[in-house]
Amino acid sequence: MTDYLVIGEILKPQGVRGEVKVRPITCDIGRFEDIESVYFKKGEAYEEKGVAFVRGDLDAVYLKFDGVDDRNQAEEIRGELLYVDREHAVELDEDENFIVDLIGLKGVDDEGNEYGTLKDVMQPGGNDVYVFRDGRREMLLPALKSVVLEVDLENKVMLLCASRLREVALIDEI
Repeated sequence: MTDYLVIGEILKPQGVRGEVKVRPITCDIGRFEDIESVYFKKGEAYEEKGVAFVRGDLDAVYLKFDGVDDRNQAEEIRGELLYVDREHAVELDEDENFIVDLIGLKGVDDEGNEYGTLKDVMQPGGNDVYVFRDGRREMLLPALKSVVLEVDLENKVMLLCASRLREVALIDEI
């Protein structure tokens, strides 16, 4: 389990005073409102960077970082991913998990059948869709409580309902 979570990506400088436009990579864009700092990943290390101010609109957030005072400095951080440590991550409900924690879980149904490893979580709107791969077989299934019976992060297993899988899963050879 990683100690840092991605929450956004710097798209481009905004204006001439060091502000940047950020694409949120989070379900809760409001999480930026009170943010005081973020982390940039440098090799294997994470460097904390203070946030001077935040403003947002419908599809983006604009941030000003401490020590980034002009357009040239803002250009230097274009493309950087923004991270928060788990201590400052948004609180999740009891039945919610961060996607990064789900990737790599083994899919097993309540009849003992295995469906491979969770490789991706698609978010088309509405319900998330889990993508499991087992060799050349790929299974897409909706992230519904009636399909996913249990998520066991400690043992890296997602328990699935066999009877519901027969109704809702899309399985394809790749």
